Amino acid sequence: MTATATAGRAFLPRFRQQSVIPGFGIAFGFTLVYLSIIVLIPLGGLILRASGIGFAGFWAVATDTRVMAALKLSFGVSFLAAVVSAAFGFLIAWVLTRYQFPGRRLVDAMVDLPFALPTAVAGIALSALYAQNGFIGSLFASYGIKIAYTPIGIFIAMVFVSIPFTVRTVQPLIAEIDRELEEASATLGAHRGQTIWRVLVPPLIPAILTGLALAFARAVGEYGSVIFIAGNLPYVSEIAPLLIVIKLEEFDYTGATAIATIMLVISFSVLLLINLIQAWSRKRFGYV
Repeated sequence: MTATATAGRAFLPRFRQQSVIPGFGIAFGFTLVYLSIIVLIPLGGLILRASGIGFAGFWAVATDTRVMAALKLSFGVSFLAAVVSAAFGFLIAWVLTRYQFPGRRLVDAMVDLPFALPTAVAGIALSALYAQNGFIGSLFASYGIKIAYTPIGIFIAMVFVSIPFTVRTVQPLIAEIDRELEEASATLGAHRGQTIWRVLVPPLIPAILTGLALAFARAVGEYGSVIFIAGNLPYVSEIAPLLIVIKLEEFDYTGATAIATIMLVISFSVLLLINLIQAWSRKRFGYV
């Protein structure tokens, strides 16, 4: 038997795992077709269109001060919003899973409201609430703090649309945690803080990172709710997706695709890094 045949036979069992559900070939083929038509071909067309300006033109767009300011604002605020959503999403999921209180089902249903609410409606509601003459904005305005039409407003809008992803990612895993683990930890002499950080939280880290990645992706791609509360001032509160729309309205399709390609590369790099950390945490802490 040749080395090539041996290698092929060694590769095949790992590639085609036995499953109760038949039809691996059809399912795998559908997966490739779906990825090609829905994901790879459009993204390939985007990169191809952006490459038409050459490296010099692409670099000129990437280093433009207005573009750099918009990218810095979009990705910086998005990552901060994702971190906050992951932290508070974990707390919300814990409360909804571990505690019984009046109106719990109503609160649980309200978590999904950003999923169903049109982004324009969310943006108008947030703007009316956090504007200087709004219910919450007026309270901060008396102290000289402006929320709406600033990066702070962008942060609030991104947290609003991204926090359901973290809650729904972590909540099922919290429900699966055996309460006997907490009892065993207490029996062995651990106080409440040690039980939380050494027994309960480590197995949930992969899920928390998954929620963080989903929240980051949602925040970066958010447009409708942000433009209503951002103010859209260049170099101050202008996000990258809005700058792409502005380029399209100016018929600068090449510039728009160049900015979109930059966002694609940065987003993919950040998500890849998060997924690598998530894979490491799964090996380190395992699953719930």
